[in-house]
Amino acid sequence: MLIMWTALLSQVAGHNYRVVLSVFEERNIIQGTGCAARIPFCVSLQEDAPMKHMGPLISVTLKWTLRDRALHGLFGATLLLFALIPIMSIFSMRQVQELSITLSLSMISFILLILAVLLGSSSVWRDIERRYTASVLGLPISRATYISAKFIGIAFFIISCAALLGLAACLTIGITRVLYPPLPPVNWLNICIAVIVDSFKYILLGAFSLLFSALSTSFFLPFFGTIAVFLAGNASQEVFEFISGDFGKTMARPILLFLKMLYYLLPNFSAFNLKVQAIYGLPLSGPGLAYTILYFVIYTSLLVIGAQWIFSRRELS
Repeated sequence: MLIMWTALLSQVAGHNYRVVLSVFEERNIIQGTGCAARIPFCVSLQEDAPMKHMGPLISVTLKWTLRDRALHGLFGATLLLFALIPIMSIFSMRQVQELSITLSLSMISFILLILAVLLGSSSVWRDIERRYTASVLGLPISRATYISAKFIGIAFFIISCAALLGLAACLTIGITRVLYPPLPPVNWLNICIAVIVDSFKYILLGAFSLLFSALSTSFFLPFFGTIAVFLAGNASQEVFEFISGDFGKTMARPILLFLKMLYYLLPNFSAFNLKVQAIYGLPLSGPGLAYTILYFVIYTSLLVIGAQWIFSRRELS
């Protein structure tokens, strides 16, 4: 629901048409457009708002993602590493369960980071390189609708992967509890909430990657730009607290103001980190969770709107 609401917010400025898409095999060719490019769907047209009929575009994005063999290898390696977590947890003699939860959540974060960077960086760039956009955007499909469909497809895939990895993490933690009893009780609700909020973090990062993809003509700016935003967003809270203390009083005022402005512009990814609460079963703050979700919706909506605005004004050869 949050993802669909974000996409709806990003559609307010667009004027679009209704596009009914029927998904076929990749050998089908769009007819009646004068274009011979091979693309995995064909299109019939009617007038109306596009949001009802974005499903096939989202479906195509998901099918392209599921066919990526590099992701198949990534998930195979991930399952192997999850199987090794109960064995590695024994190296912590007094906190076996805590180490198991830490490794599981860290593994989920790492995989979601790879997915957000790769999917966001390659989705638009790949379509432009293969000239699929020349066929699709020649039809009465607005570029805003195209970007929204890409974002929703990426976000849905990240959420689905987070759910599957969360189940694998719960199974791994359960096996650890069986192998090394007795252990303190686990707060399973905190673990589930931590995984969900972590997926929001990487959907936000994927929106950044999509924004860079809409702007750039190469794969490198979205890829390295997204990694830079990830590193800066994770460190921004600590830097802000550092300059807000005694050290900040020794800094020149223009530099201090610039760093504070940068802090408010960059995403604060530390707000999405609930690993400590999940590991030690600490109580979660309801208002804090609500503010984090609101922050996610607003920030992500602005990024998608920015990507739509940039892509709609981009020259496509």
